[in-house]
Amino acid sequence: MESLSWKVRIIVLWFISAEAYSAHMIYVTIEPVSMQKMLAWGATIDNVGWVFGALWWLIPFWLAFITIAVRGPANRWANFVFGIVATILNIYHFFMCAVPLVTPVLFSRPTPQHILLLGTAMVATALIIWYAWKWPKQEAGVVR
Repeated sequence: MESLSWKVRIIVLWFISAEAYSAHMIYVTIEPVSMQKMLAWGATIDNVGWVFGALWWLIPFWLAFITIAVRGPANRWANFVFGIVATILNIYHFFMCAVPLVTPVLFSRPTPQHILLLGTAMVATALIIWYAWKWPKQEAGVVR
């Protein structure tokens, strides 16, 4: 039963990460300042960009499913590894959009909604790493 509690926590965190990223992307596309800057840069999205964006939205949902469907250490390690990858990408995205330290910067000053949403995605994926690491070993198929 304790294993189910750990799985539910990780599933909820994957959903929080995906939803925070989705809300951030909606803000970026409807906010006039960011759209003007992207158009001024000549930003275009090709098929590869669209596929990457779709994967970035779908992978957390698939990992939530895997968390329930897969048993044993493979489940724990999948969440751990993908949590690390997602956290690294979220940190990069945070510094691209919410912190004006790199150029070209999308926003001249960070907006509270972008800091909140991207920070939420970062914290959620970092917690996934922690929960996957601390997952009870005997429940994950590993005998202590």
